[in-house]
Amino acid sequence: METSAPRRKLGNSDLMLSPLGLGCWQFSGGKGLIGKFWPALPKPDIVEIVQTSLAGGINWFDTAEVYGGGKSEQMLAEALKETNSPLAEEAHIATKWWPAFRTARSIGATIGVRLQMLDHRTIHLHQVHQPFSFSSARSEMNEMAKLVKQGKIEYVGVSNFSAAKMREADRALKEHGLRLVSNQVKYSLLDRRIEQNDSLDTAKELGVAIIAYSPLEQGLLSGKFHRSEALVRAVKGPRRWSSGFRAAGLKKSLPLIELLEHTAAKHDATPTQVALSWMIHFHGQTVFAIPGATKVKHAEENVSAMKLSLTRSEIEAISAASWDVLKKK
Repeated sequence: METSAPRRKLGNSDLMLSPLGLGCWQFSGGKGLIGKFWPALPKPDIVEIVQTSLAGGINWFDTAEVYGGGKSEQMLAEALKETNSPLAEEAHIATKWWPAFRTARSIGATIGVRLQMLDHRTIHLHQVHQPFSFSSARSEMNEMAKLVKQGKIEYVGVSNFSAAKMREADRALKEHGLRLVSNQVKYSLLDRRIEQNDSLDTAKELGVAIIAYSPLEQGLLSGKFHRSEALVRAVKGPRRWSSGFRAAGLKKSLPLIELLEHTAAKHDATPTQVALSWMIHFHGQTVFAIPGATKVKHAEENVSAMKLSLTRSEIEAISAASWDVLKKK
């Protein structure tokens, strides 16, 4: 598999990253309330998923403190170490601080644990995971700035921040000679709220990269659930209660799925690859995405998506079909 892949600058940083990173929530070992969303993956599978991602040109990985209480960070670091490859040594790491029931001071107090879990690899991007804590965004950014100056992290990002909170965070960082680099948000062809609530426009104005999580809407955009009732019945965890996985939701999104399938057939690709290619090209170079992978074949699909070139007319047609679905009652 080729290692060459496109690179683009991550927002207000000097990081040159692949348009797709690997989301590592599924490496949580089935631990903790958040980690139980996914079954525990065997370590050899994790190593192979990471190896496949690296070999295909993905050069960054997104994890978080709350993913299994550090288990995802630990498993990622171990997998990178076991690949024994220069590509692993050059890989970039993004992780996140969990703010619930904490103050900003815990950002500095917990950074040692983050580094320990990551086997003391460089944290290239440290993010505030949610916009709620006992402290203001300004206080959180002041603490993040301290870590940059101490050399413990390289850049600062946020996650799930509104347009107003992004501005507040960026203003605070500017006082330290820094800039907000990214905002990680839920974004897919079946969830385009950031295009309606000013978040995307504000990110573009500030030079902040958008990192899209759940870009495949928990697998719905693969089309496999639309084609197999057995797969829908087998869904476990919180996904089984999602309206998108119910009969009415699947019927509603079917026209979009059919267009993704039709487009994929023209490119000898899959609906998953078409959806990911749309995501990283529709807004120029503003949007990155972090699909996960619980199987090696998922990682193979991810890396191939970066090499898929859709025409502008195909991209616009997919966008229109997406809006048609979202406008349905």
